[in-house]
Amino acid sequence: MATDRAADGDRTPLVGRAAELERLERLLDGSARADHGPAVVDLTGDAGIGKSRLVHELCVRAERRGSTVLRGRATEYERHIPFQPFTDALADLDPAALATFPAAAEVAPVLGATPRLADRFSLHRATAALLAHVGASPTVLVLDDMHWADAASLELLDHLVRHPVRAPVLLVVARRARQTPAPLAAALARGADTGAVRRIELGPLRERESVEGLAPDLPRTEAAELFAASEGNPLYLLTLLHAHREGAPLSRLSTTGLGALLLDELTPLTPAQLRVTEVVAALGAHATTSMLGPVTGRDDAELAVDLAALVRRDLLRTGPDGRLALRHPVLRSLVHESIAPWLRTRIHGLAAAELTRVGAPVAERAHHAERSLSGWDPPTAAVLIEAAEQAAHTAPASCAHWLDVVLRHLPHTPEHAPRRQTLTLTRARALGACGQLRESRDLLHTLIALPDRTGAAHHGSDTADGSGVRAAAVVLCAVMERHLGRYAEAVALLRRELHRSPGPSPADAVALGLELGSSAPHDTSYPTVRADVARTLSTARDLGDEAAEACALAVAALGEAYEGDMVAAGGYAHQAGALVDSLPDDDLTGLCEPLARLGWAEAFLERFADAERHADRGLAIARRTGQLYLLPHLLLCKAHIRIQVCRLPSAVELSEEAEDIARGIGSDELLAFVLGTKAHALIAACPPGDPRPLAMAEAAVSAAGLGGNWWASIAWCMLGYAALVGGDPDRARDALLHAGGPGLHGLQPSMRPLFLEILVTAAVATGDHDAADAWAERARKEAEQLDLPIQRASALRSAAHIPLGQGDPNAAAELFAGAAAESARSGAAFWEAYSLLLGAPVLATAPTDPRRGAAAWHRGQRLAAAGGAHMLTGLAELIQPEVTRAAEAPGRGLATLTTREREVAELVAQGLTSPAIAQRLSLSHRTVETHLSRVYRKTGVSSRAALATLLTRRPDARFPPP
Repeated sequence: MATDRAADGDRTPLVGRAAELERLERLLDGSARADHGPAVVDLTGDAGIGKSRLVHELCVRAERRGSTVLRGRATEYERHIPFQPFTDALADLDPAALATFPAAAEVAPVLGATPRLADRFSLHRATAALLAHVGASPTVLVLDDMHWADAASLELLDHLVRHPVRAPVLLVVARRARQTPAPLAAALARGADTGAVRRIELGPLRERESVEGLAPDLPRTEAAELFAASEGNPLYLLTLLHAHREGAPLSRLSTTGLGALLLDELTPLTPAQLRVTEVVAALGAHATTSMLGPVTGRDDAELAVDLAALVRRDLLRTGPDGRLALRHPVLRSLVHESIAPWLRTRIHGLAAAELTRVGAPVAERAHHAERSLSGWDPPTAAVLIEAAEQAAHTAPASCAHWLDVVLRHLPHTPEHAPRRQTLTLTRARALGACGQLRESRDLLHTLIALPDRTGAAHHGSDTADGSGVRAAAVVLCAVMERHLGRYAEAVALLRRELHRSPGPSPADAVALGLELGSSAPHDTSYPTVRADVARTLSTARDLGDEAAEACALAVAALGEAYEGDMVAAGGYAHQAGALVDSLPDDDLTGLCEPLARLGWAEAFLERFADAERHADRGLAIARRTGQLYLLPHLLLCKAHIRIQVCRLPSAVELSEEAEDIARGIGSDELLAFVLGTKAHALIAACPPGDPRPLAMAEAAVSAAGLGGNWWASIAWCMLGYAALVGGDPDRARDALLHAGGPGLHGLQPSMRPLFLEILVTAAVATGDHDAADAWAERARKEAEQLDLPIQRASALRSAAHIPLGQGDPNAAAELFAGAAAESARSGAAFWEAYSLLLGAPVLATAPTDPRRGAAAWHRGQRLAAAGGAHMLTGLAELIQPEVTRAAEAPGRGLATLTTREREVAELVAQGLTSPAIAQRLSLSHRTVETHLSRVYRKTGVSSRAALATLLTRRPDARFPPP
């Protein structure tokens, strides 16, 4: 469906854009270098300002250099055809390049072929992979007039901006800034902030270069007058010059607008020529000579005469593929809007019929079918419904649009009521999938408010009369409410439906009960829905519905796992896992969310292999069946597991994919959880001092807003973790206290020891030893209750700080060693490495075997390096000198201390803070810190704990008398 390349203005001289063209050429050169430079050019300007002409010149020069050039254009009246500008551009692909791309089937929708059943976010990644494949040699991808792009194209472009293709590919986006949709403007602005996008804004031309370049044959005064009227817009100026050369007086031209001038060009046309012009404007990308005959009803010879005349007048231009287009999109818009409505409808109807005859893709037929529909017409509606079904997974906005067209024309009669309900439910699902959550919810409320037509809905049938739709609408509405953060409304809606009279069928009651249980632990306390889940489980078993039974068991497993009842959670997870594993994939279509819940429950139970296996199965089913809103939960489950087992690069990739989907869904609640998990992965994956983890955690907190639910709590906990790693213990403490609320009960019970460890570490860093003791003791008690290796390891690390502060490094060393052993038991390589590296300096100074410290350091460093945990490899690098010195020559340098330095060191070993030492020795705080820094330098240690360990490790390490 390639558009006419000749319509890009290549016949017009390029005037006054030397500076902009030079910038584009520099970017073209940069894209071919190893560092690539900015991956996207954002070319903006008003209509007619010369964007397309400048892009054409860039493409010509790129082709001369041997680059592959792909050009596509969005069009004003085809903005609901999915991926239209990308399809247009990729039509230029060398078939050989496509034939060697291994995932060609994955990108079928953007190639204009019949899409396979896949989610749109996988399609985005596959398209980026295709561009990287093509971009093995320098490539320029131009997307023109993107202010008219369809929603699916905007989503794909957003992905390419946030994840630039890792190949010498320069993406040029041309648009009118004032007509640009907000999502596109925001995506390009974010890209400009990160350096991925370079913006070039075209302003009006200057008078001298315009006159000399475009009107050298006119007297200077006349040309200047025309330039003033054009206000520097080259399209307007060229149109004025054309009219003047055709005999229009200057006095009239100086007050005539561009639209009127362009329409004046149509005045000399014969009725037949005008009709051809109107048909070309209506057909858009389908304007070919083969289409013009059936639509106009004229023979080829007659058409050829009129087409030749229109080309001579430069109203029409032909492309190398035989397609026709009006000279400029502005001209097309004016002609299209001037067509009589009845004629426009007829043209589109004839076009739809001809496209059906030649077997064109249904999305292209749907465009013309929509515009031909003036009343209820079942065959035309069938085309739109088929197009909507094809677009549901890859372009849900187009799906929702086409269903809206059908619903607006569908008669409000009893015979059509069941179909209206079904189509409305499908449209609501599509609206939710493309991020229009409120619109989806409002539509579902309208559907739910409809009166029951029969009693069949209460007896388990799901027939064509629409029964069963209401319960599905209530469940979906509750999902939308949850994504909007309206948990109370979701729960109330579900309870109301469960208690309606007459009550729902057993099958519907199970669906409603499962969604009610799913409100926990996000915002609802699981104990408040525990009885409902038990009742749902019993009903599912009575029905013999194994899939529903597995769902209920998974809901119960996660609820109990979150609350910290690991015995109950383990039992439910075991039953759910056994049942799920026994069912074939075809029976699991409705089990994606339970698989996510089961995976999370098993992850909290530290059964990582089972958790990842079930998450992977859920991902495969969710992608195949288009259940997009569940993908982030499954991806984050895997990311959480990869963090624990120290596979950080994949954890970051999984969280990035989840972020793409969450942003597409449009739920701030979900986005907060996604960004919190991504922050967790980045903390572990980034080297010390990297600002990205803290920025991501702050973004998570911002997305959470004022919420106090599970996901908001996680976001605040990650902010505290990032702040602690970034060297701000006060902010870390405040963030954790905010997340936990009164009594810290807002912290997830089954992970509370890990979160308490942040508080303990922050308290030690700020010298608040009483708080550290209290939180460490609480962590110990809660870890014992949970009886999970990772949580016990965390409590042991917290406990290790207490003997360190009391001058007992031997006890601290054993606690760190115990934490490493506990972590290893569950396969949590990250926490094992973390425990080993924290304990290495203390173990290295232990009197029994200093070599334990070096061994701990080496194993911790190897685990961290293998897993891509740059946070830990940075820690290993930082402590290596201390471990090495301690192991090789403990106590070296003590004899070189001055009397005052010895006194300060002794008091540090006793646990006194710097202010306390200053008071004891009648010194200033600054003087104490100066002495302490000299002690560190001379003894080769870098912390108070290490100094205390050094002084208590060996009797002969005590200071000799002065």
